[in-house]
Amino acid sequence: MLLTEYRFDVAGLSCDHCRAAVEHEVGSLSGVTRVDVDLQKNTVTVAGTMSTEQVVKAIEEAGYEVVGEAG
Repeated sequence: MLLTEYRFDVAGLSCDHCRAAVEHEVGSLSGVTRVDVDLQKNTVTVAGTMSTEQVVKAIEEAGYEVVGEAG
């Protein structure tokens, strides 16, 4: 499977707990090689061989809302 990178705009990211929760959920997905949570830009960047649907579901399971895919 091809290595891909996605960046999502995520509502509600405001503290280190937010960062840790998202990194834990997304990082536990099979195929994820990197997770970067930017609290200032409210974005989550993920690299690996997973699908966007898997990443969105993991972010939502962490308790946050994906409001769009960042360009």
